[in-house]
Amino acid sequence: MLPRARAAVLAGVLALGPLLAGGCSADDGPRPMGDAVTAGEARVLAGLLHQNFRDGGADFVVTAPYGQAVLRLTGTIDFRDSVGRAEAVTSFSGDRPDDVRTVFFTGKDLWVGDMPALSKALAADHAPSATFLRRPLAAADDEEPPLLDAIVGMLLRLADRSVGDPAAFLVEHRYTWDGQRSIDSRLTSLFRLPSATVAVDAGDDRLVQYSALVGSGVDVTITLADHGPREVKVPSGRESALVADHQKIAAALGV
Repeated sequence: MLPRARAAVLAGVLALGPLLAGGCSADDGPRPMGDAVTAGEARVLAGLLHQNFRDGGADFVVTAPYGQAVLRLTGTIDFRDSVGRAEAVTSFSGDRPDDVRTVFFTGKDLWVGDMPALSKALAADHAPSATFLRRPLAAADDEEPPLLDAIVGMLLRLADRSVGDPAAFLVEHRYTWDGQRSIDSRLTSLFRLPSATVAVDAGDDRLVQYSALVGSGVDVTITLADHGPREVKVPSGRESALVADHQKIAAALGV
């Protein structure tokens, strides 16, 4: 991935010791928020996606409030093979019950299932063994992809096979330090990018959180934990049916 493209991933999605973002001496006083990133911090930012790839995977929690509802995904992702799974829970205001389903995804396809109504409908529609519906993942360049597809795309783009160019993060004061805060009992250093915020573990320089707006202004926050190798197996052909073959069911259940 080209240096500018890598910076754009971190901005639009996203060989140094621990990142000490408060790194001013006592004589300098507190570091002002909005301060430009240092050369060392630029090296850390440029290596975040590659570090995810080297680690192999991570657990994640995603929150995305929209309208009168909140979509929350809790799951795990294999960054090396670009595959993941999650429990997707949509909570609504008022007395409407939560919508709960299981999601699997790759860079090409999305599986949605583990819903009693879906299994019953598929059994009645000549697919008795299927508990998941599979469809193509919306393309990254779609102007208005479904929210779930947009989130999956963000997750998949949080890894890269190579290290980026730190110089891409030192251009025109576009990447700035945004203070420090604790996330899940981990001290993190925050960085403001042109259209996102990144939280980096102050102890080991790993990506902890990525927040950005998607679609028509939905604020998506991805939190990563327990970085390390993962193995995720998507539903088999026997367990899944194509959305194209069951379009009415898919439309009725929001797949």
